[in-house]
Amino acid sequence: MRADLRNLAIIAHVDHGKTTLVDQLLRQSGALRANQQMAERAMDSNDLERERGITILAKCTSVEWKGVRLNIVDTPGHADFGGEVERILSMVDGVLLLVDAAEGPMPQTKFVTMKALAHGLKPIVVINKADKAEARPYEVQDEVFDLFGALDASDEQLDFPTLFASAKQGWAIAEPDAPRENMDALFDMIVARVPAPATEEGPFRMLATTLEADPFLGRILTGRILSGTARMNSTVKSMNRHGKELERARLTKLLAFRGLERVAVEEASAGDIVAIAGLAHTTVADTICDLSADAAIPSQPIDPPTLAMTFQVNDSPFAGREGDKVTSRMIRARLLREAEGNVAIRISETADKDAFEVAGRGELQLGVLIENMRREGYELSISRPRVLFKTENGQRLEPIEEVQVDVDEEFTGVVVEKMSQRKAELQEMRPSGGGKQRLVFHAPARGLIGYHGEFLTDTRGTGIMFRLFHAYAPYKGPIPGRRNGVLISNATGDVVAYALWNLEERGQIFVEPGTPVYEGMIIGEHSRGNDLEVNPLKAKQLTNMRASGKDEAVRLTPPRRFALEQALAYIEDEELVEVTPTSIRLRKRLLDPHDRKKELRRRDAEAG
Repeated sequence: MRADLRNLAIIAHVDHGKTTLVDQLLRQSGALRANQQMAERAMDSNDLERERGITILAKCTSVEWKGVRLNIVDTPGHADFGGEVERILSMVDGVLLLVDAAEGPMPQTKFVTMKALAHGLKPIVVINKADKAEARPYEVQDEVFDLFGALDASDEQLDFPTLFASAKQGWAIAEPDAPRENMDALFDMIVARVPAPATEEGPFRMLATTLEADPFLGRILTGRILSGTARMNSTVKSMNRHGKELERARLTKLLAFRGLERVAVEEASAGDIVAIAGLAHTTVADTICDLSADAAIPSQPIDPPTLAMTFQVNDSPFAGREGDKVTSRMIRARLLREAEGNVAIRISETADKDAFEVAGRGELQLGVLIENMRREGYELSISRPRVLFKTENGQRLEPIEEVQVDVDEEFTGVVVEKMSQRKAELQEMRPSGGGKQRLVFHAPARGLIGYHGEFLTDTRGTGIMFRLFHAYAPYKGPIPGRRNGVLISNATGDVVAYALWNLEERGQIFVEPGTPVYEGMIIGEHSRGNDLEVNPLKAKQLTNMRASGKDEAVRLTPPRRFALEQALAYIEDEELVEVTPTSIRLRKRLLDPHDRKKELRRRDAEAG
């Protein structure tokens, strides 16, 4: 046992304050100089994480408290990035479970707690945001106990310590009426209750848990050393989970975590969490070890993907105008690079080799991948998300999600009605305080694609919805899709304001004057159920005759804008989203109207 070391992960539902808590631990432990500037949510180093306010990648930091080094891992809070959490838990000996003092345990709390309990970890519960006016700390503590009981926690795990805290204000206390000064109670609790890392005798062995690419060092693998000592410049080998040797290489860099930085060290011993460079082919879940080691470290299997999209080359008339990475070879290399470090996604080529099927946990996870690719200069065409079915004993099974909804009481009826249309089954309905109702549904994952925007409209933007994979269940039958058709441009050029003014009575417009469009591009939503081809380039006929009335100024309704995830959720099967570094366009898969009519006739003949 290493008495001078503690390894722990901070787990919680999205937005319950994990990253803010890590900020305070860094500040109050003395890990930063007195005059050192630190950005808010310092661990969210990625641009997308800062913009969206969520953690996407798990990250390590380290602080020292009374002679004990605390290695802390900040984990994602959104279910789509659960693959990160599942891997991280094999690296730590304890978890800090953060729960919002007003909201209580939420779906992701259940997911991460279930994984932590399965690993045999004993949690410390922190009721965060206890300074909120609507906080109900003792009720939430009881709810956490009930959750642990429902997840078959052992007696030792049920005997969890609780602290009440405000990560934002920087205090943690054992009793709500104690003085609110600092985080000392939390530091002391971690040292007392998180077990010291158990180490094994024998040569150096370590399980790679996360992978990242560095422009100077190459592939960097992070993990915890299980046995022995790792030394700079020593020769090591790597094995996959079945014990097959993958490569031999020299450790060119050995990095330990100190505060917000990674510091090069000459050696690290069992129990330490370190990052190493020098291996060219080793990936997540492989064992890195001394040449004398003969057994791989067992690793936990990751939950399978439930959703897939097709990524293909952008073949629109505007291809190559805005991005510089447009070939299928470049897209393939980028996707394979992503699959190496992100074990929760799976990539396969289609039969004709010009498109790639990317399977993942949910729309947000795949949306983040697409957003990162477009910022790197890629142009892509993306298909509508579809769920992955399974067949067992001749029966077709589909993924079912547990959906938790918090809405004002007046909107309960419309939410229940819309969810029932999508084949959802209501499991629970109870008041959650403040005039709100908490509804829990079990719904097919395919029925929820595209529902979130409609849900926000129905609840006037006040509803909150969280989803979590529940289980596979028998196929529930067809679910109605989008009710309205679309307006399709029948010409290529720049949109004219006068044309849009005449088209507004046909439906809602997605483009503004001056936007370049091409034949087959979707420019609006039709007010009826069928698609309509329109000309958005038609200018006003000018004559040299004087008109008796003065020319009216054209006044247009502002167009409807789509974020990336909204666009993916909006399209139907025969449509695509064209994604470039500067634009998101909706289009028909077949741009030529004659080709679309032929395809429709062929489908009708097959169906008939």
